[in-house]
Amino acid sequence: MIEFYKMSGSGNDFIIIDNRDLSLDIGDLSAFARKVCKRKFSVGADGLVVIEPSDNADFKWRFFNSDGSLAEMCGNAARCTARFAYMKGIAGQKLSWETIAGIISAEVKEDIVKVKLTDPSPVKAKIQIEVDGQKFILDSIDTGVPHAVVFSDDLDNYDVNNHGRQIRYHEYFSPRGTNADFATIINRHKISLRTYERGVENETLACGTGMVAAALAAAQRGLVESPVEVLVMSGETLLVYFENQKGFWREIYLEGKVKMVYHGFLFEEAYKS
Repeated sequence: MIEFYKMSGSGNDFIIIDNRDLSLDIGDLSAFARKVCKRKFSVGADGLVVIEPSDNADFKWRFFNSDGSLAEMCGNAARCTARFAYMKGIAGQKLSWETIAGIISAEVKEDIVKVKLTDPSPVKAKIQIEVDGQKFILDSIDTGVPHAVVFSDDLDNYDVNNHGRQIRYHEYFSPRGTNADFATIINRHKISLRTYERGVENETLACGTGMVAAALAAAQRGLVESPVEVLVMSGETLLVYFENQKGFWREIYLEGKVKMVYHGFLFEEAYKS
């Protein structure tokens, strides 16, 4: 049996496995992630985190989306992982770990985790694309993973799954594809957000890197200033902090609550056909 933990960050849920002893012997991790993340058939989650030893930080992770794809970064998974590592004594309240996107650092204060993301790409503003005869004006930014941000005044009635999927696979973002975020400006320190996530291939209740992407895109347009509260579909509000240094967005932080949901063991039936 395989020991695992289930955690949730603002409605994004993740399976976390401590593999620092490198004893996890299940073959293809991508296939394993697809099976254990499948809802109603196994644990069910938006992604899988596998923690492994590192020579350069407290540990390193491999993060898999629910479709089995290996992702560079995930903001809410990072917050969950930081609290997990602190609770398990893997690292202290201030910690850092390796990801494909670079070294990520965080600070844990009880159930609140503030994670520092790697520096984002410059914002590409007001890109025009067309899907099914409808024109979209969006901003593009990489906050560890690629995001396209659309600003809308009618977020409640927006067809996020349909439009998000079309933007995610649009040729402009080929070959990597993109996450698609739909944001409404509430005031200069608050936005609401819905996200279609690449790798989950559906709208999720929250997306950490998407929150950062939307906040920075809005700041680039002069619509908000740090800190920005981001209200997501789970009903929770998170904080995004940032600075503009000589025209570049730096010192990017995402802060919010994290829940430890349960601890268990996977039987082979949960991940084998």
